[in-house]
Amino acid sequence: MNFWLIKSEPDVYSWDQFLKDKSTSWDGIRNYAARNHLKSMKKGDKVFFYHSNSGTEIVGIAVVIKESYADPTTSDDRWVAVGLKPFQQLKKRVTLAEIKKEKNLSQMGLVKIGRLSVSPVSVIEWEIILKMSGEK
Repeated sequence: MNFWLIKSEPDVYSWDQFLKDKSTSWDGIRNYAARNHLKSMKKGDKVFFYHSNSGTEIVGIAVVIKESYADPTTSDDRWVAVGLKPFQQLKKRVTLAEIKKEKNLSQMGLVKIGRLSVSPVSVIEWEIILKMSGEK
């Protein structure tokens, strides 16, 4: 299993809306690096759901339920989407400020390439963030 982080502005698509929807197509990505990460996602991979711009915090965990397929928001076949469903809400949200203070997260994509909307998360990074959130 691999781990990932996806970003969404809460006023565009929030964790609460994701919970109401029960699943979603993660589409509309128009960055080649992010697209390549979507293509690498496998069914069962876990994904941190991060509120960007306002909030700037990891709020929950999603799981990949459908591997990459043609993005339904465009006719351009270069772009893909994945299917996601909520897995769990974090006990405690983990803010970007907290992440930046943790020296063992200094190489995390969220810190190094902050504008990328989809990025891989290492096993060690995943475990540190879970611990920061109060999860086991």
